[in-house]
Amino acid sequence: MAMKEVSAKKKITKNIPDKIVEFFSPTSAVKRYKARLSLGMYERIGGYNGASRTRAAIGGYNPVDGDVNDDTILDLPILRSRARDLVRNTPIAGGAINTMVTYVVGTGLTMRSAIDGAKLGLSGAEAGAWQDDVNSRFQAWAESTDCDATRSQNFYGIMALAFRSMLESGDVFALLTQSDRSGRLVPVIQLIEADRICNENLTQDTAELVAGIEMDSLGAPKTYHICNQHPTSWKTGQTRQWTKVAAFGAETGRRNVIHLLEKRRPGQVRGVPNLAPVIEPLKQLARYTEAELQAAVVSGAFAIFMKMDPSAFDSLFDDDGKKSYFDENSKWDGRIPPSTMDGPGKVVNLLPGEDPIESNPGRPNSEFDPFVQAILRQIGVELGLPFEVLIKHFTSSYSAARAALLDAWRVFMVRREMLAMYFCQPIYEDWLSREIAAGNIAAGGFFEDSMIRHYWCQADWIGDGPGSIDPSKEADAAQKRIDMGISTIAAESILHDGGDWWVKHKQRTNEHRMRVGAGLEKN
Repeated sequence: MAMKEVSAKKKITKNIPDKIVEFFSPTSAVKRYKARLSLGMYERIGGYNGASRTRAAIGGYNPVDGDVNDDTILDLPILRSRARDLVRNTPIAGGAINTMVTYVVGTGLTMRSAIDGAKLGLSGAEAGAWQDDVNSRFQAWAESTDCDATRSQNFYGIMALAFRSMLESGDVFALLTQSDRSGRLVPVIQLIEADRICNENLTQDTAELVAGIEMDSLGAPKTYHICNQHPTSWKTGQTRQWTKVAAFGAETGRRNVIHLLEKRRPGQVRGVPNLAPVIEPLKQLARYTEAELQAAVVSGAFAIFMKMDPSAFDSLFDDDGKKSYFDENSKWDGRIPPSTMDGPGKVVNLLPGEDPIESNPGRPNSEFDPFVQAILRQIGVELGLPFEVLIKHFTSSYSAARAALLDAWRVFMVRREMLAMYFCQPIYEDWLSREIAAGNIAAGGFFEDSMIRHYWCQADWIGDGPGSIDPSKEADAAQKRIDMGISTIAAESILHDGGDWWVKHKQRTNEHRMRVGAGLEKN
């Protein structure tokens, strides 16, 4: 018979005041009971040890239980500054962000119109012609820097910058507007860094206004408060001013602002930097690495110290010579090498009476790499990057390396889908609506019916593929999946290199026709 664990829990005993309160006000009695629990006066009656307030291991573990915005908004400025500093100055942090951007965005997500021709009353040929026209028009706009308000990046560069900014700062904003480009109005995108969306004059948040975002009763954004510069910047001749931009057009309902963030809790208004949970271990790891590196440098540049006997010093130098000796040798600040101009093996003259203490740094430290790898594994788990992918070092078998890449690829695909759905697609829909309104593209019923507009706006976003470790094995596996009927050529094309099979098919058809015409192949 299994032994049943007996827990000695101190029960709450009702005294006379408790009974009186319970009789006249049961609600107040419940509050008194909860207050005693919160003070840690009694063991919790529930069954979870994790909620205990008296167990030695977690008795003092009392995190704040607050609203999602109360838990994040006040911490955001320091979280952003620390995350950005780590990305700038810590190889692991910067590498993690670079890896995420490279795999999720890569060379950019390409738009391919995927309208439902049957529901729009179009034949297959008509739908294909419409899609080809829209694809070529959007590609011309996306590949030009005219789509950028600053005219410095094309759409794919804006995409990568927006995703990177979201990872580093927690969120990023994009204004959708239009600007004059050589005498014609062109849709443009203006990225706004997270810090610039803030309450006017940095006033305190309210129930309707949180961190620069004004919301309606359901929590949907109504207005964004945008500062003309970073709120802590004090440029000469420029004062801080705020502009209020409506989230949606009052007459058209068109989206004016895109807010790209990754929500972790319901009701969350602002995003949190991707590195927020691992800021402390990353910084401590950077300090440890720097200390080990410095110790190794000191060990490799060890100097010889020459000590002079005090009596000999008195007999060898007169007063002027002693003063000169003291002045010269007192300049040494204890660094090894003594200055940036000195190399290893420097001889340092000590002052009379000074005695060097022997030190053996014992570097390089044989335990350095295993310890660092153990910490990096924990960091990688939080960031969704397997250890091998995080450090870009594959030393295991083909199967282990492929498993690590596939695990990481799931994370990349989830974030790619988020980027396509919440950033790329709204921008495409805004571009398409402006082109249709200008008469450049014909789309019947686009502005009359929201469902019809949805059908016209349907599109696929195709990004770079994951690559391959063993091309032969993976090509054979792809062929078997197609033969079994569990995949398609189009799907395998995207998995291979992110390319659209239809584009490749048309190119191959043209190449075959030309080679047949040149007599290099049979028809």
